[in-house]
Amino acid sequence: MAAPALSSRDGSVNSLGNSPTATPSATNNNNKIIPSYPELDFRSGARIEDLNRLIQEFSKHDQREYDDQRALEIHTAKDFIFSMLGMVQKLDQKLPVANEYLLLSGGVREGVVDMDLDELSVYARGTDYDMDFTLLVPALKLHDRNQPVTLDMRHSALCHSWLSLRLFDEGTINKWKDCCTVVDHINGATNYFFSPTLVADWFYESISLVLVEIQRKPQRGMPRVEKVERNGTIISVILGVGSSRMLYDIVPVVSFKGWPAVAQSWLMENHFWDGKITEEEVISGFYLVPACSSKGRKENEWRLSFARSEVQLKKCISASLMQAYQACKAIIIKLLSRPKAISPYHLRSMMLWSCDRLPANYLSQDDFSAHFLLGLIDDLQHCLVNKMCPNYFIPQCNMLEHLSDETAMLHARKLSSVRSDPAEHLRTTIEQAKAANRLTLDLQWRGSASSLPSPQSDAGGENQPDDRLAKKLQQLVTENPGKSISVFINPDDVTRPHFRIDDKFF
Repeated sequence: MAAPALSSRDGSVNSLGNSPTATPSATNNNNKIIPSYPELDFRSGARIEDLNRLIQEFSKHDQREYDDQRALEIHTAKDFIFSMLGMVQKLDQKLPVANEYLLLSGGVREGVVDMDLDELSVYARGTDYDMDFTLLVPALKLHDRNQPVTLDMRHSALCHSWLSLRLFDEGTINKWKDCCTVVDHINGATNYFFSPTLVADWFYESISLVLVEIQRKPQRGMPRVEKVERNGTIISVILGVGSSRMLYDIVPVVSFKGWPAVAQSWLMENHFWDGKITEEEVISGFYLVPACSSKGRKENEWRLSFARSEVQLKKCISASLMQAYQACKAIIIKLLSRPKAISPYHLRSMMLWSCDRLPANYLSQDDFSAHFLLGLIDDLQHCLVNKMCPNYFIPQCNMLEHLSDETAMLHARKLSSVRSDPAEHLRTTIEQAKAANRLTLDLQWRGSASSLPSPQSDAGGENQPDDRLAKKLQQLVTENPGKSISVFINPDDVTRPHFRIDDKFF
């Protein structure tokens, strides 16, 4: 009688199917054929090729393509915001006349800047908006000093600082003293400290006044102001233009040229961007954003932000790693939303650290997105378990130091469920992206059916936008996601687009 065939549990060669690496068919020393197996994730058993396919599918639904009409709507919304800020400047001359903004693709909730999310209202793409941007608006500029820039960090946690107006001229002090806290010294001198909360109060009131004035005299084709909301120190504006809804998170900041002394040692280390971009591009400037440490004084403390540098570093990150990052971000935004202890900015920092840690030729592999996604989840879980996430530019600053043990372990357990079944969580994010796109398309269809005004249909005759501008804008949006757009604006002339993407002028 023939011997019974061995099942996969009886030690046959098929039991090797849990091998985490793919092995081509080969023969051993006894000339027995060893079959090939798909590459598997050891922890979850998921096929790597399946995870790669799901990440690609998510990217397809998450990255929207814009036609000429949408590009014109983006341009119209941008011009409206810049015109509004020009009118804010004219109210009391507080803002610099010739200002330089930093426009980032993605809202604050997407982690494009290091700010706390617990005070932000919950907005969802598809339900509340179709596209989101963050606009950093300098209330003060200090651009005439040589590096390194020394800040007053005696009263603050690492990565934070108070800002004394003694660094500025008498005219600036007089303009802004109503947005300062006052400290009297024993020698009789008075020191004015620029207050992020008072600046945000002034900024919100000024924007609200300007928008009331604009809406009192509406012009044909002007964007609809659907929402203006104060979210902590951020002013969120949702505009309706044609069939598009655009969220602008407008953040008042202090802008510096050069590099802070506290981050000087970071420049001495080796980094993944060495030889790809120049040090001058990386250290061209930094910001103070209105965010406070867990134990700091909200009315005085600002947070260092290296958003301009991060835009430059992003150019050196491979497409496959960026795809993994975007997919991982979509997962954690939903999964770790309550309590709000982890932000997408923590994940961004871990991605930058991984670029320093791993070989460039490994990170440039096109079909390694799944490995990168799993690695980012592992890194984030490791950071939570150890309550340790160093700031990329100031490593001595632990961004998770304030977490309680209970919150850290709660989030770590949630991530453990993702790591056990990453494919299922990817499918969920894909369905969410599809649902958001369906909501957007439905709004566009209803807008077209009801003939909602749009820049193209309302401009008319001599004011019809140039088709060349539409093509240019479409190219900027589709080919430069996340890049730095610095805007040089004159409040007396906001009719012409004067903006720069990285080192290109348009």
